[in-house]
Amino acid sequence: MDHRRNLYFFHAQSEDIIAQVQPLRDIALRYGYNIVPDFKQANIIVSIGDDGTFLQAVRKTGFREDCLYAGISTTGNLNMYCDFHLEDTNKMIESTETDQIEVRRYPTIEIKLDNQPSFFALNELSIRSAIIKTFVLDLFIDSIHFETFRGDGIVVATPTGSTAYNKSVNGAVVDPTLPCFQVSELASINNNTYRTLGSSFILGPERTLSVRMPQNENDYPTIGLDNEAVSIRNIEKIQIKLSGKSIKTIKLKDNSFWEKVKRTFL
Repeated sequence: MDHRRNLYFFHAQSEDIIAQVQPLRDIALRYGYNIVPDFKQANIIVSIGDDGTFLQAVRKTGFREDCLYAGISTTGNLNMYCDFHLEDTNKMIESTETDQIEVRRYPTIEIKLDNQPSFFALNELSIRSAIIKTFVLDLFIDSIHFETFRGDGIVVATPTGSTAYNKSVNGAVVDPTLPCFQVSELASINNNTYRTLGSSFILGPERTLSVRMPQNENDYPTIGLDNEAVSIRNIEKIQIKLSGKSIKTIKLKDNSFWEKVKRTFL
């Protein structure tokens, strides 16, 4: 951490949050950190809010691999991406100065819509109908047709995203040290015409999932990238794979992923 001294704070611009963050800024300056106004100048990006704020911080700063991300909670609870409480500024500084933290790399997925530039997601990609209507998706694993899905949509989650939307639709919770991604169904229809696996499945780092959408069935698809939704039309194919990008996050040594899972859900 000694060579990383340029901090960028990402948070809501409300007067209340700005006032809460000021003591943290003062302490950071006292310990020799530089607070920069532009995230491109930073080598540590600190999200202040909740897990949604952390996801926004990663997305808005371009999924940078050359810096560390840290999450600070303002909700009173430690979240999956937030290892620190905003009120406990002494612990933040103590942990960084006494080597009580470690860096964990979280995998991301890469998404391509037809031949457009790639998007990335740290939690998940969801594909859903924007109207109250089921729709059809053809799923291919690599070049092999796997199934024809009819229902409300699918969720494609990273290991860290496995505890979010994916878990709410009965997907598995996956250890983030495993380089993989998971596909889970949203209210699939299984009858004599449409047949799906009926359970989540996990794909390894060399696999590509292709989703083809017949245009006569899917006039109004919506895709969710982490906590942002985008309406799309006239897209024939979505390709998803594990990307080469990993997000480096700061975590306390005594606060592992599975300790967070236990604290959050058990």
